[in-house]
Amino acid sequence: MNPPVAQSTEQASPAWVMELRRTMVGIGKSPSTMFGLGLIAMHVIIALTVALWAPYSPIATNPAAILKSPSVQHWLGTDSLGRDIFSRVVYGGQFSLGLSIMAAVFCVVIGGTLGMLAAFYRGWFDEALMRLVDAVLSVPTILALLLVVSLMGNGPVVIAVAATVVYAPAVARVARAATLQVVELDYVTAAKGRGESGAAIILREILPNVLDVLLVELAMKASWILLLVSSLSFLGFGANPPTPDWGLMVSENRTLLSVRPWGTVAPIIALGTLIIGFNLAADGLAKIRGVDRAGAV
Repeated sequence: MNPPVAQSTEQASPAWVMELRRTMVGIGKSPSTMFGLGLIAMHVIIALTVALWAPYSPIATNPAAILKSPSVQHWLGTDSLGRDIFSRVVYGGQFSLGLSIMAAVFCVVIGGTLGMLAAFYRGWFDEALMRLVDAVLSVPTILALLLVVSLMGNGPVVIAVAATVVYAPAVARVARAATLQVVELDYVTAAKGRGESGAAIILREILPNVLDVLLVELAMKASWILLLVSSLSFLGFGANPPTPDWGLMVSENRTLLSVRPWGTVAPIIALGTLIIGFNLAADGLAKIRGVDRAGAV
């Protein structure tokens, strides 16, 4: 009697494991995606271990070390208050990265939920939500964000809420479009026929099939929010001095660009590499998962 043939790992693995394996293989074949994820990972690691990298306090002033040139003691020199520029840059990543990811998660969770609900239930809820989305999207992003910050203040939580208000409607529109392609499929119809609740159908049948779109939106919105938050700080509506924020650093040191350029150039390079990382990761994931980024708002 022949022994039973062992079931292959591919067949035995759950669907989500197979999809994860396919995504990882796709990432491994895409140098640009790996480079983008590497840039993000580098910034995350530095932000989590910032105390190991920064030789000085990011807010401590030193009148005896004002506008020092790069040296062994101060790798990127000091600013007009004697603060170590390198320490402020690495601590600035902790603030900017944490705020942008928190706001991006809020955007995707709230916008994605509203979009799926609108596409699933349709009717007056869908119509009302889409008109509200159109109204919010008709307002220039920076103006809408300035309005919310002016009314509510400029703390980190307020900025995250403001970014959510500005960007969640765009995520809702993208999630709605993705859900409309799924909601009429046979397995969703079968779930309705079994009498499952709307929440159960959305969580079990619809969400797994639009998760790819939402993950790409998460990476996209993180880069957009990062740039927008830095712009707010540059304009004086974001982080308050002496917070080590990249946008605020550019604003504080721009008048010294011709004398001590590293106070301006270093935060710009840090901000640029993180935004490039998010965009390369979003592009790569979109290609691997077959998501059309052109349809994103």
